[in-house]
Amino acid sequence: MYGLELAGEEDAFAAREAESAATDVTVVAPGLATARGVDSEHAKQLAYTRRVVELVGRCDPDIDAARAVVEAASIDREGTIAVRARDIRSLTDVSTTDAERRIGSALVDRGFGVDLDDPDHELRVYFSEDACLVGWTTVEGVRDFADRKPTDRPFFQPGSMAPVDARAFVNMAGAEPGARILDPMCGTGGVLLEAGLVGADVVGVDAQEKMASGAQVNLDHYVGSGEVLRGDATSLPLCDDSMDGVVFDAPYGRQSKIAQHSLADLVGGALAEVRRVAPRCVMVADRSWVDEAEDAGWEVEQVFERRVHRSLVRYVHLLHR
Repeated sequence: MYGLELAGEEDAFAAREAESAATDVTVVAPGLATARGVDSEHAKQLAYTRRVVELVGRCDPDIDAARAVVEAASIDREGTIAVRARDIRSLTDVSTTDAERRIGSALVDRGFGVDLDDPDHELRVYFSEDACLVGWTTVEGVRDFADRKPTDRPFFQPGSMAPVDARAFVNMAGAEPGARILDPMCGTGGVLLEAGLVGADVVGVDAQEKMASGAQVNLDHYVGSGEVLRGDATSLPLCDDSMDGVVFDAPYGRQSKIAQHSLADLVGGALAEVRRVAPRCVMVADRSWVDEAEDAGWEVEQVFERRVHRSLVRYVHLLHR
């Protein structure tokens, strides 16, 4: 069994993204989940999972209980250790300093040396509401999103999606080495960048020549591969079943420029087209498009409502054929 340290404040959303790299993911306390199997390489690329630990045990959020777990555990490891404790979201009154000292002393009593700077093994102790997870760190997330601020791209336009969210969406759509991921309304290419950086083969389409060419510049700069075409999302220049997954941010009615279609016709037509070329889709929008998705033939697995700021809620539609 494994424990997951979730990031952000929306555990259900983080757990759903984690399912792209793990099996039987279950939220067990605020900020914490468990899983039965984990693809370590894929888990490094998750946006909303900070770490994965190999579980030693689960107990009440109490230092004595956590120490008892360590004392009773069978530990097949050699070398130096460090204990890192965290009070998730400050939900408990546990002193993490005391926890590290007391649990570390239990490991010293079992013959381990302590190295706080460069240990051979790191034991994580997570205290949250009604639960504590204890486990050895096996995966550290590669959380380099701040290095790719939209404003730092060679081509930038206002309204670009945050890289951390784009990464989560492409993971949910099945992005991984060898997978083919499409964004049929790619804008500046933020979704394509994140899919390409996890190893997927990416294709972008945008109706505006300026956006298509700019997205290609960004893709060449960060990924070095992938193709962006100028085209209409309601009539894609792609063969049936040529993609493994689709992610797109549907136009927001108050700000989008739509040359040939009403907003409803554009979204409905795009949903029908991407269903033709791929078996799964993550569509992000400023409203629910569930009826239009079902009319286009999709099964709606789930819809997350994620508040961006006071005047914007993003609806994340998870769709499959």
